[in-house]
Amino acid sequence: MTGLNFIHAKQTSWAKRRGIKLVGSQGTKGAKNYTEKLEDNLFEKLTKETKDAIDRGDGGELKYKEDTLPKMFALHSSSALGINIFQYWKSKKKISDIAYACGLCAKNNKNAIDLKFEVKFKISNKFKHHPNIDVVIENSNDSSIKAFGIECKFSEPYSTRQHQGLRDKYLVDISEQWIDIPSLHTLAKKISPIDNDFKFLHPAQLIKHILGLKEEYGKSAFRLLYLWYDVYGDEGSKHRCEIEKFKEIAKKDNVMFHSLSYQELITFLSDNFYNTNEKYIDYITDRYL
Repeated sequence: MTGLNFIHAKQTSWAKRRGIKLVGSQGTKGAKNYTEKLEDNLFEKLTKETKDAIDRGDGGELKYKEDTLPKMFALHSSSALGINIFQYWKSKKKISDIAYACGLCAKNNKNAIDLKFEVKFKISNKFKHHPNIDVVIENSNDSSIKAFGIECKFSEPYSTRQHQGLRDKYLVDISEQWIDIPSLHTLAKKISPIDNDFKFLHPAQLIKHILGLKEEYGKSAFRLLYLWYDVYGDEGSKHRCEIEKFKEIAKKDNVMFHSLSYQELITFLSDNFYNTNEKYIDYITDRYL
């Protein structure tokens, strides 16, 4: 069973246990791994703030395309998974707890003051569009680390689609942004325009996030977390190896890059935060662990 098939099978089994009706992306057409209603795919309804942020993003997660359901209706939606994990803690005003569970700060750290979805950071005034980071936890002004960026992945690493590198504008139109990250610059040039080095990790996307966070906060004032869904077998093993490979390159440039699987995060939450959060943790454990 491929990693993608494993994720699909696990999610459809969860939906059947919950009595959730599934349809294809075009109703009767396509594999039945979409929910009819967005609410069926979420632990709790989107808050207005979250919905507005997703609408402002470039992914079109909530947009209908003719007779095709929005991406977030898919059981394997990484956006839905990110919302299911993070919106709860923002609603409960316990952002420091989820930051700690992600390994981004100490247990008693209270600097985390806000959590936002689909945040854009400008890389250069020469660029009209800026990449979206799935989740950003903002810290107080007196914190040495101003923000934690989180890139969330679910089924994407296990698709058969080849990753693109960076467009010429990142390698030709800017230069100052690369000066203090020479190792990542070398990697960027090596994997562009087509990435033949990484099959599961998408380093070009991570590099763009690093450029944006660095431009906004400075290289020493942010952490970037790669939060990903692990699978059994060769694909999962190779994905982990690629993450470590990228981590070593980022480390050479003194970029604070971290990685964590959703399974590790959910297990940690269950072990340390179950009391008073039982319904939420039961949901994410039953569905994703």
